[in-house]
Amino acid sequence: MVHIVECPRDAMQGKTEFVPTNLKIEYLKKLLKVGFQTLDFTSFVSPKAIPQMADCHEVTKALESIFEKNETNTKLLAIVANQRGADDALQYPHISYLGFPFSISETFQQRNTHQSIAQATDIVKEIQEKCQKANRSLVVYLSMGFGNPYNDQWNTEILEYYAQKMVDLGIQIISLADTLGNANPKDITSAFSSLVPKYPNCEFGAHFHATPQTQVEKLSAAWQSGCRRFDGALLGFGGCPFADDHLVGNINTETLIHFINQQEPISLDMNAYQEAVISAIGIFN
Repeated sequence: MVHIVECPRDAMQGKTEFVPTNLKIEYLKKLLKVGFQTLDFTSFVSPKAIPQMADCHEVTKALESIFEKNETNTKLLAIVANQRGADDALQYPHISYLGFPFSISETFQQRNTHQSIAQATDIVKEIQEKCQKANRSLVVYLSMGFGNPYNDQWNTEILEYYAQKMVDLGIQIISLADTLGNANPKDITSAFSSLVPKYPNCEFGAHFHATPQTQVEKLSAAWQSGCRRFDGALLGFGGCPFADDHLVGNINTETLIHFINQQEPISLDMNAYQEAVISAIGIFN
């Protein structure tokens, strides 16, 4: 079954100008009408680290009634980087997934969350235990999954090593993050064709960053290698602040929908989608 994760959080958090809270809420409500399986909608992190997400509690509370009234089938995912963030997110029963950015680059893990890989592993274990007790799911993103700019060692075997560590902790959803946007079809094929059959009880996803010219080849390599979970963002906003090419961004959701429909039909409310696109243009332009 195909699983589309729409990522307005990733698109918004890179903006320098603060998106007014009321506009965020309006935009998220429109996205909840489209029919995406999951909405990566906010992050519970320090407002000093990511000022754009300083209103995470207000935004989350504003969406509560939609889930109480069963007005959407979309599940919410919130990013957390430590136990405090996890505790904050778990206060809200309508958040189904917590996402943790686990880098397989030691340098990036330190820069991104001020933790070593060893410390991050311990935190994943603790958050996983909290999620299990609360009947939620933890999604682990293996960031810098296809290389890094810091000369930290990288190869497919390292990627597989950390995937095994996550599986050993009971993680059932792992997304490979093309943080730099430098993943190529060969490495994508190697990663998914190895991991997907090896761990049949684990859902592997792809969070790609790409130029408009390389989006389809990345999606195709992942699909043909067994990946069925894909992250995107309307109009391709957001993405990679570390990429040398300013054209590198999130996978454009329109491109993603078109690609998947060529493989197997998916059901989305395209009228609601177009309304969300209009809002996206207003927010990001």
